[in-house]
Amino acid sequence: MNSQEFLDKVAKINVCKSGDKRSPHKPLLILLCLGRVYAGKPRLVGFDEIEEELVSMLSYFGPLSARSTPQLPFWYLQSDGFWELPKTDGVMTKSGSISKKVLRDDKISGGFTIDIYELLKNDSELVQKVSDLILEIHFPPSLRQEILDEAGLDFEANLGSGSAKKAKRDPAFRKRVLEAYDYRCAICDFSVRMENTPVGLEAAHIKWFQAGGPDVENNGLALCCLHHKLLDRGAIAFDNDLKIIISEKANGHGGFQDWVLDFDGKPLRTPRNTEYLPKPEFTKWHINEVFQGKYKY
Repeated sequence: MNSQEFLDKVAKINVCKSGDKRSPHKPLLILLCLGRVYAGKPRLVGFDEIEEELVSMLSYFGPLSARSTPQLPFWYLQSDGFWELPKTDGVMTKSGSISKKVLRDDKISGGFTIDIYELLKNDSELVQKVSDLILEIHFPPSLRQEILDEAGLDFEANLGSGSAKKAKRDPAFRKRVLEAYDYRCAICDFSVRMENTPVGLEAAHIKWFQAGGPDVENNGLALCCLHHKLLDRGAIAFDNDLKIIISEKANGHGGFQDWVLDFDGKPLRTPRNTEYLPKPEFTKWHINEVFQGKYKY
C-alpha cells in the first residue's frame, strides 16, 4: 500500500453510525498511534498500555458515553485494512462482544500493519497529512490543535478546508450569522471592530459541520472566540428554553466566574429575526453529542 492509498483508506474508515450520534473512537485511536510513530515508539502497543490515554481522549473530545468503550476501536479498526492484532484468541466472546478483560489480561497488542508503520516512520509529512485529514473530517477547527497536543503530535493544526469533505462550506455563512446577531456575541455581548471589520467574533455551528450540521442561520451563533471554543469543547450548551447551561466539569480562577459561570441560567441573546432562532434539533444534538454535562432534553 502506498501513501495515497493509505490516505484514501483513512478518509473512509468505518465509524459506528446510529442516527446523528458521534463516534470518534477510531479517529482518536489513530491519532494516538500516529503520535507514537512520531515519537519513535514501537509499532505494536498493548491495550493495557494505551487504554488510559484513549479513555482520556474519548472523555475530552467525545460524547459522555464514549469513554466506556475504548476496546471497540482497538478491535474493529482491523476492518479498515491498515491495523492489526497479531494475537486475537478469546477477545471476541461467544455473545459477540469484545472482552476488555482479555485485552488487558492477555496483553493483546495492536498497531499499524508493517507496511503502513514503515511508511509513517520514514515520512513525517505523511504523519501530518493523515492527522490533518482525520481532524478535518471529524472535528471542528476550534478543537484541532488541542487534539494534536493531547495525541503527542507537536505540529500546528491545519485549520483550512482541504479536499477531504464531501460537502463544502458556504462562504457566506459567517457574514449571515454575524449580521443576524448584530455583530455581538450571543452569550457575553462582546463586540470589537477594527474600522468596519469585527475582531474576535466568529460564526459557530451548533451542530458541527463535520457531523452534517448545515450552514444555515438557525444552526449558527455569533460567538466571541472564547465562547465558541467553550461551546465546541462541551463546557457550554443551551436548554430547550435557550438558556445557557455550564458543565459541572468547567472550573477555573481568573476570569472563570465573570466569563463563564455568571452566564449559567442566563438567556441566550437571540437574533433580531426570529426565523433565525436556534432550532431545537441542533441544540439537542449538541447536548447529546458534545456537552460534557448531565442535562438531557
